Amino acid sequence: MEEVDNILIHALRQVGTDIGEDTDSIREFTSELIVEAAVRCIRVIDPGLGGTLPTSLPPGMSARFRVGMSLAQACQDVGYKGEIGYQTFLYSNEPEIRSLLMFLVEKLPREPAETSDQPTGKSVVLQRAVAAAVRAQLAVPWLPPRCRLPTHGDTQVHRFHSQPLSLPHGAKGPEQRLRDLKDYQRDLLPPVTAQPSHRASVVASILEQHTAELSAAQEWDSEWKSQGLLSRLTPQEYRCRKVTRLRKRIEEQLRSASGPTSESAFGGPSSTPDLCELLQAFRSSAPSDDILNKGTHFTHTQKFSFTPEAAPPSSTPVSLQSEGDVQLRQQDELKGLQQQVQQLSSQIEQLEADMKNMSVTSTQVLDELKQRQLGNSEREERMQVKKKTIDLLPDADNNLLQLQAVVEASTKRVVSLASQWEKHRAPLIDEHRRLREICSTQELESTRKLSEIKSLHNKIRVSTEEAKSKEEIYKQLVTELESLPQDASRSAYTQRILEIVTNIKKQKEEITKILSDTKELQKEINSLTGKLDRTFAVTDELVFKDAKKDESVRKSYKYLAALHENCNHLIQTIEDTGTILREIRDLEEQIETEHGNKTVANLERILDDYKAIRQENSALAAKVREG
Repeated sequence: MEEVDNILIHALRQVGTDIGEDTDSIREFTSELIVEAAVRCIRVIDPGLGGTLPTSLPPGMSARFRVGMSLAQACQDVGYKGEIGYQTFLYSNEPEIRSLLMFLVEKLPREPAETSDQPTGKSVVLQRAVAAAVRAQLAVPWLPPRCRLPTHGDTQVHRFHSQPLSLPHGAKGPEQRLRDLKDYQRDLLPPVTAQPSHRASVVASILEQHTAELSAAQEWDSEWKSQGLLSRLTPQEYRCRKVTRLRKRIEEQLRSASGPTSESAFGGPSSTPDLCELLQAFRSSAPSDDILNKGTHFTHTQKFSFTPEAAPPSSTPVSLQSEGDVQLRQQDELKGLQQQVQQLSSQIEQLEADMKNMSVTSTQVLDELKQRQLGNSEREERMQVKKKTIDLLPDADNNLLQLQAVVEASTKRVVSLASQWEKHRAPLIDEHRRLREICSTQELESTRKLSEIKSLHNKIRVSTEEAKSKEEIYKQLVTELESLPQDASRSAYTQRILEIVTNIKKQKEEITKILSDTKELQKEINSLTGKLDRTFAVTDELVFKDAKKDESVRKSYKYLAALHENCNHLIQTIEDTGTILREIRDLEEQIETEHGNKTVANLERILDDYKAIRQENSALAAKVREG
């Protein structure tokens, strides 16, 4: 423990604790010195937490208790897990104080040797406080100004309104198309900050775009793990198949929507092999008079700007028109435009209703047409059968004979085919069963491999996380190693460690020797006890036989039994004496431990503190009575 105490005292002196040169053990620490050492360590560990703690004990007992409780709470806030309270500082115990100081010294931040040896003055404390404040601000995550909550005096809150953004992405296709796309992205595509209509929507739009891309990537990952791996296709093939299915579904929907116009005159559906042709047919199927030409913003502006208006009277020049007339004309134009918008919206609603009715009617007509086509095909088949039978009626006998000959030939052919089929059927069934077994085994193997692949993915993910955590730990250890003082005598510490290891080896050898001696003694005692019991049994048997015949031998038998009983009592007394001696040694060790804990001195101090508290209470009560 001397080496540990020397290291602790050296570390406490470096943080600014006033420890005398003659103090070389934790046992010599007073309550004031313990409080000062703990407070200075806490100030170095957490300046905000230790700034309110005093480095010395006040004279009043109640104030001392409060300081001890606040200091114990500060140690717990720093991370000390042991049992601690005000009694730890006011009524010190050497093991508890040593463990507490070891914890605080280990929690001290690692600094280079040239800075750690400097005394702690006001400027150093101020610099440490500034560094701690900067460190606390750096630990807080950064938020954009638009995403921060309103602080004191700042009540400006912006809505989270996002707009679609156009971002440059890598594409595939012909070389000319890629070149044009790169030229557009380089020359014409505005930057992300200029695309939204308001600057307040920039951050919201970027966050929304990133969230959409991240969710799409997660959905694709989950879909590929759940369905893509089961399809046994590559990601490109799986995407192509998905796109093909989507195109087919769109074509079916468009065909069902453009059914009445794409039907031919005879009821047959016209084929639209390409989706572009189908869209063109669907566009051309609607009446051209009812289509609302959207146009671009430039065409609308040009239309409204260059619409011929009624010319003003020639007698009044433009420069003499009043502002009121201009406003009235603008209001009239606005009303006219609003009426046109209302008319267009009503026309759009009417067209939508007509399109819905037409789609319902077209589906009904298609269903009825399909049913009629099925009925016509059945009637044509029945008509063909009846026509053939009518053609055979004039020469019925010959036709019957021919029919019978055909039936017999067919029967023979069927019998021969059946026999041939039976010959080929057995090996085919065996082959079918064999292939089914192979398929089942392959399916089981594929499912097993798929489960192994999933487990490997999970292991890879776990290994990656472990590698990242270990890499962070490695970086942290490297920084701690670099921050360790370089002037420490490594050979001295190594020599001390080797001496400690040598002492431990010697103690272990001595303990092993004592245990072996104890085992040998126990074996000897057990052998002697067994030998004694056997000897007594033989002697008892021989003497008991002669005791029936001779009176003197009978007395000898009684003496032998009494001697055996007295020997047993003597052995039991020796064992009890050994047990009592062990208990005495344990009690002496406990007494030495209690002497080391300063129990008597602490009790005396507690009594003195109790008397001081009673005097303070009586003085306060006297003041209250006087007041």
